[in-house]
Amino acid sequence: QVQLVESGGGSVQTGGSLRLSCAASGYPYRYSSYYMGWFRQAPGKEREGVAAIYRGGGTTSYADSVKGRFTISQDSATSTLYLQMNSLKPEDTATYYCAADLYTSAPLRVSDYSYWGQGTQVTVSS
Repeated sequence: QVQLVESGGGSVQTGGSLRLSCAASGYPYRYSSYYMGWFRQAPGKEREGVAAIYRGGGTTSYADSVKGRFTISQDSATSTLYLQMNSLKPEDTATYYCAADLYTSAPLRVSDYSYWGQGTQVTVSS
């Protein structure tokens, strides 16, 4: 059974930093090549892609709104995904979700992912 468990959310002030973690286990994680991503959903808004990585080659994708501030990375040895978030803004406030799937033609597209974590809350105050 696929399991994705996020952690690391919290409350920070504008300009602060947080690092989110996503521990992955189960199928299809015995395969070396698959996609994982971070998504977020603010109250009253649709879920959106933030950053994604292809674990086979390390190729990354970022939403324009977070480029230069967020960094997605992975620890292949522990199947853990990270999102380092710097220079946080109030508009980054949302529930952040980790997701995974074997293949996607658009790494930041929500509908391409089958497996999801339960989410972790990030709140940025001004």
